[in-house]
Amino acid sequence: MTTSTDKSYFDLHITGLGYLNRIREVKPKKGDAFLACDIAALNGPSDDVSYVRFDTRVSGSEAQHLVRRCIDAVEAEKKVMIGFRLGDLWTDTFTYSKGKRAGEQGVSLKARLLFVSWIKVDGKLVYKAEPKPTETDERTPEVPVTTDVLTAQQAPAPSKPAVDAADDDFADAPALAVAESF
Repeated sequence: MTTSTDKSYFDLHITGLGYLNRIREVKPKKGDAFLACDIAALNGPSDDVSYVRFDTRVSGSEAQHLVRRCIDAVEAEKKVMIGFRLGDLWTDTFTYSKGKRAGEQGVSLKARLLFVSWIKVDGKLVYKAEPKPTETDERTPEVPVTTDVLTAQQAPAPSKPAVDAADDDFADAPALAVAESF
């Protein structure tokens, strides 16, 4: 019998969409500086939306790069909406220092921002993650390839018909409808 020193983990992820706010570099007294942001995630029925605020630490170089690209838009008070995946959710208690709730205890939801699937600035799609290849994409076909199949694969793909600028906003509508229908 062999023993393994590898640990296994159970992941709990939160996926959703929300507005990006307060992008900042945090410099703790102990440890290294890190990128953080707030996400006001949409929750509930579309005709009566509520928001759940997450204070996130941006993890991973790709997520950091994408969030940094949004700094100017957030500072210009544009509406920056993202599709996201969070992990390692935890709560942090604090005491309000100002406002009408000064002196009261509050709770903050904290998490790690792991993945950004798309970004819209003022309703315009500016980024969409490429889908990762699945196992079936990498497998070799089980049916023998004939020359007819090769000819069909080598034929040029039909060109996309020209669309005017108004139609271009709806080019990704089916994919975004799925992304926005959490």
